[in-house]
Amino acid sequence: MGTGISDLEPKLLFSIFDSLVATPRGSKKEGRAQELALKWAAEHGFKAVKDSAGNIAIKVPATPGLEKAKGVIIQGHLDIVWEKTPDNPINFETDPIPAFVDGDFIRTRGTTLGADNGIGVACGMAAAIDPDCVHGPLELLLTVDEETGMGGAFGIDPGLVAGRTMLNLDSEEEGTLYVGCAGGGDSTITFNVTRAAAPAGSKALKISVSGLRGGHSGLEIHSNRGNSLRILARMATVLDRTNPPPFCTINGGTKRNAIPRDSEACIFVKAAQVDAFKKAVKTLHEQVKIELGDSDPGVCLKVEDVQCDCKAVVESTRIWKLLLALPHGPVIMSQAIQGLVETSSNMAQITTVGDVVTVLCNSRSMVGSSMEAVRQSIQAAGELAGGICELTDAYPGWRPDMKSPILQVAGDLWTESTGKAPKITAIHAGLECGVLLEKYPGMDMVSFGPDIRGAHSPEENLSIPSTRRIYTFLKALLKKLAA
Repeated sequence: MGTGISDLEPKLLFSIFDSLVATPRGSKKEGRAQELALKWAAEHGFKAVKDSAGNIAIKVPATPGLEKAKGVIIQGHLDIVWEKTPDNPINFETDPIPAFVDGDFIRTRGTTLGADNGIGVACGMAAAIDPDCVHGPLELLLTVDEETGMGGAFGIDPGLVAGRTMLNLDSEEEGTLYVGCAGGGDSTITFNVTRAAAPAGSKALKISVSGLRGGHSGLEIHSNRGNSLRILARMATVLDRTNPPPFCTINGGTKRNAIPRDSEACIFVKAAQVDAFKKAVKTLHEQVKIELGDSDPGVCLKVEDVQCDCKAVVESTRIWKLLLALPHGPVIMSQAIQGLVETSSNMAQITTVGDVVTVLCNSRSMVGSSMEAVRQSIQAAGELAGGICELTDAYPGWRPDMKSPILQVAGDLWTESTGKAPKITAIHAGLECGVLLEKYPGMDMVSFGPDIRGAHSPEENLSIPSTRRIYTFLKALLKKLAA
């Protein structure tokens, strides 16, 4: 495929990952990935079942002599986040991800890689056919639509899998065993706006924020990375906080679970104030660079003259103020696990389509009532601004069980094989474990994976040495569980 990935050792693992990288598989558009998995199962003589939600379960017989061992589920999701830099021409629906090997890493050129969760899926598929992998009965559970609300897990057929021990391979930090995760839910604020002629004597300007790193809104929410929507609102209000300039259009952010990297708006500024506005934005630019520091060194605030014949949004002031008021970032830190964000919110996206302006927020927490309190504040702010707020059904978190049998086995094996105790913690991101635990009460589970950096952003990369070590650990763990 020209990426160099299939040439990596172990070839069995990396060739499967290369096939997934070449397969378009965005959320709700996993058809070709489903076909790939089903064809692969048939080629190896495995029974495969696809449920009504699109999830696939592949039944892998035990290594001969181990048929009576406890069954194990290896779980990952087929879909990926489609994110790219503004100038990247990729058509995600038809084009393969432009991945390449760069020393010890697999990277891409201006797009997400899809190691989240392609490498987890590849590890499970490789283990199932690896002649060196000793295991009891296996079930590969490949879910869909994880990245846009865990639709596959929510819709899973309760009879799809039979095992009650699950290895979730959707984590991104080697040496860490995850035993809990945050739940999450979306809040959408909609404005049916009215329009009027641009103020007399005003000039149209395009203001934009770019160059931010973005990233996963759970894993990176504590990293002081800039939110382009918030910065854009600060730009608009830089001269007058009480009466900011009206806009014609405003758009920014692309995904509910990605910190927004780019935003722009067409605004109308009084002609006599244009020079002062540009000067104030320049000052703000320097201030924001200092605020973000090394977290986002590439931040760029820009003002451009444009020709614009469209009418101004009458509700502009209320919408600008809403973008300044909505919560973004960590809200509550965990009291149980030092340094872990317990509750957060991501002001993720704003779009203008005709006369409808929509703001989307995604909130997370390991405590359901905390998440609902944050969403209540979002709803209150949206309604005070004159919008209509809709709260989608939230998905549950996964509460840690420090006495979990699979955790004990995995933890002891990690210490035994590496000489170091694993970090045992929870993750401030949405794993499907919480939803699947509701569907399969009593399921014993643990989550782990190789080092992935920059998930949900064009900076996403996968550590090759880490992947090798995790794959070796997976095979050792399957052998231990089958004993």
